[in-house]
Amino acid sequence: MARDSYDDSYSRPVRRLLLAVLVLFLLTLVLIWRIDNPRVERIRAAIIDRYVPNMEWVMAPVTGIARMAEDFQSYARLFEQNQELRRELQQMRAWREAALQLEQENARLLDLNRVQLDPELTYVTGIVLADSGSPFRRSVLLNVGARDGILDGWATMDGLGVVGRISGVGNRTARVLLLTDAASSIPVTIMPSGQHALLMGDNTATPILDFIDDDQDVAAADRIVTSGDGGLFPPGLLVGQVVFTSDGQMRARLSADLRRLNFMRVMRSHPG
Repeated sequence: MARDSYDDSYSRPVRRLLLAVLVLFLLTLVLIWRIDNPRVERIRAAIIDRYVPNMEWVMAPVTGIARMAEDFQSYARLFEQNQELRRELQQMRAWREAALQLEQENARLLDLNRVQLDPELTYVTGIVLADSGSPFRRSVLLNVGARDGILDGWATMDGLGVVGRISGVGNRTARVLLLTDAASSIPVTIMPSGQHALLMGDNTATPILDFIDDDQDVAAADRIVTSGDGGLFPPGLLVGQVVFTSDGQMRARLSADLRRLNFMRVMRSHPG
């Protein structure tokens, strides 16, 4: 117990002395740092050169953490920029798709305007609403009907040629039976020979040409137009061209593009 008291009484003055020396050293260091003198400047430079490089290991963790924080902030900014670019790209894709659709619709309308028709013929332009066909029936719906004066049997055209005929009329819609349908058959004339034939659909892309007066006068690529027989189709409407299959069967390559039907003209059989 006496020894503990002795140690305690001895250590207290030592601690006080060390504290006083430390305070004196720090005050001296502060004074040296604040004195503007060439000699003092050299002393400051010497101290910095001596001790600061050796402090790098102390600053390394702090520097590393600071760099990690900067990297994280940079990553966060890049992530936000990337998300913004993705949103802008998605909007641009949507705008591009809308522009392409408008361009296609405009092209279809321009095709309609390029078709040269008999000035006495009148027509009603309709928009294709849906493909109401099936593997056994080829037809589409138009947004025109009885209220627009549409009648059964009238011819329909796209911007290139005859598509089919009206087969079923509602008040606001009408169904078009395509030339490729197995139930479709229209009288046609093959030019320039003037041979009459019947164009008959068989659910393929190239309908059959049958009941030809004299097939010897018909050659590949001859033009096919409506004959006007029966009074429902006006004469002279372009249908397509003659093609021959490998077995010699005569068929028609249609001028109308049945894969991209957006607009149609419904041709009135009787002007007015």
